[in-house]
Order: sequence, then structure tokens, then C-alpha cells
Amino acid sequence: MKAIVLTDQAPQIGDRVTDKSAPPDEDGVRDWIGPRAFVHWVKLRSWIDASYPGVFAPEWLYGGKNRGWSLRYKKTRAFCTILPEYRRLSIIVVVGGAEREKFEERRYVWRSQLIKLYDEAQIYPDGRFLTVAISSAEDLREVMELLIMKRPPPSRCAGNNHIGAINKVPSCKRPI
Repeated sequence: MKAIVLTDQAPQIGDRVTDKSAPPDEDGVRDWIGPRAFVHWVKLRSWIDASYPGVFAPEWLYGGKNRGWSLRYKKTRAFCTILPEYRRLSIIVVVGGAEREKFEERRYVWRSQLIKLYDEAQIYPDGRFLTVAISSAEDLREVMELLIMKRPPPSRCAGNNHIGAINKVPSCKRPI
């Protein structure tokens, strides 16, 4: 991957990949977000692929020089968008009407940081756009729970979808 930020200044934490010539590859993402965040990148992507087999085809989107590259998971509606930021990993999850009710039902289960993000997020016609930084196993676990709340995995995966052991990626095998 070539120059990533189109500026003469050194990148700052949270800067996006803005070289529009091509989406970043795995090596470029690892170099940009750093090795600690890359562990969460790999675990999250592996978890989505294993929990929702064949449901999503991740698609790199270029949002211009201010938003840069992001990796969107979508079928008919957006599931989530992963943001590889300089030395940080974030995810955007849109919490729509039905999901807002589910979120409110579980309000006192979520960690205070997520509740604060939710409460402070502006409400758009599509819902609340939550941008959640993932910097720990606890953050990753909560993001997975939020994604399960948004869209439960296919029934063949439901029994394998416990996220208590993040280091293990659930396997969803099709019935024979």
C-alpha cells in the first residue's frame, strides 16, 4: 500500500485510509491500524464469516478524502461497516427502529460506554449510527452482542454462537 493519508503531516490516531487508488489489503490494514487492533480486525471478520456463512459479501467503499476506505457488510440492509483507522479499529452499526427497542430492553446489560454512545447518537430516519471503537476483548465482545441483537445468526449457527470465548471462532456446519 502506498501513501495512505493525502497530507504532508504525520497521521494522527483515528485518521482514515484515504489513498483512493485501491482499497487496502490485509498487510496494509495491519500496518495502518497496528498489530493490537489487527488482532480484533481478524477476530471480528472471522466471527462474522463463521456466524453468518454466505450471508454477507464484504465490500470496500471509498467515502472520499475525509472518510476514506471502509469495509461494509450488507445483504439488503447494512449489517455493519468496519473502519480501519490509524492505530485504531472502529465499527459503525446502525441501530434502527426495531433494534432500538431491543437495545432499550437490554439497556442495563450494556456497558456504560456503549450506552453513552447510543444516547448521544443523533437519530436519523434510518436509525442511530453508532461508531464504536474496538480496543479490547470486552469491546469486541460487546460489538458482537450488538450485531447479534441487530441480526441473529442463521438458525443453523445459533447453537454455536456463544461469544464467551472470543479466541474461538464458532463454526456453523450445514446439516447433512
